[in-house]
Amino acid sequence: MLIRPATAADLPAINDIYNYYVFHSTCTYQTEAETMEARREWFAGHGLTHPVIVAQEADGAVVGWGSLSRFHKRQAYSRTVENSVYVDAANLRKGIGRTLLARLIELAGQAGHHTIIAGIDAEQAASVALHRAMGFSEVALLREVGHKFGRWLDVIYMQLMVG
Repeated sequence: MLIRPATAADLPAINDIYNYYVFHSTCTYQTEAETMEARREWFAGHGLTHPVIVAQEADGAVVGWGSLSRFHKRQAYSRTVENSVYVDAANLRKGIGRTLLARLIELAGQAGHHTIIAGIDAEQAASVALHRAMGFSEVALLREVGHKFGRWLDVIYMQLMVG
């Protein structure tokens, strides 16, 4: 498996992976499919300090992706990023998410970021465990801040200091 910077050609695969979770999981609080236009705009807002990476199999298929995004638009937050990691549902439990997150942590340090924030739905035990295993600490629990699939959802915030 190759971990590499994403290109515009990867956006359909990135969007397909993400949209699966929009409709089948609480790992994103988005409730409507992400359009390709919105995905292209999102991608244009990323770059060297806010990278998007993909996990690619030998046959060229993208089976996961990750990103570092601005945590907040105000300038004093500029060295704080939020991570996202999504793996194709047919490829879970193969270490792809761990590999992507490890690379994002490296890239955050190389870009001069100070801390990474992860906002994780409290029901997503595998994601919480992955972040904990990668050195993140739980710093907050926000109760009933999301509403999806007819129920209220809690968010756990985890944090890793990288610089």
